[in-house]
Amino acid sequence: MARTYTAGEAARALGISLDTLRRWDRDGRIRTTRDSGNRRLVSAKEIDRLRGDREVHFSARNRLRGTVTGVKVEGLIAQVELVVDEPAHVVAIVTADAVEELGLEAGMPATAVVKATSVMVQDA
Repeated sequence: MARTYTAGEAARALGISLDTLRRWDRDGRIRTTRDSGNRRLVSAKEIDRLRGDREVHFSARNRLRGTVTGVKVEGLIAQVELVVDEPAHVVAIVTADAVEELGLEAGMPATAVVKATSVMVQDA
């Protein structure tokens, strides 16, 4: 029998909030089943599918998980403001294409990857 995870376990494995997992389920972005108590279950295979290339490893050691608090797009450049879970505040300048590709919006979880003097934004 294939390994399944509760919605909370699956959300943690994917690095997203439980609310995001529920929204993805409603939107058809994630495939879930239900147990006898009508609770969501997610297969290990589905978690692997959603991770896709998300398991990219950077040499960067400093990763700051947090929540996007603002996105300002001007032409080809976008400023992404991220309040991290640790006591810190990060603002990154990224391309507008990156904002669109990652689907960045205020209120969603994201990770700031810090390398040298640059900050890259990665969806959580």
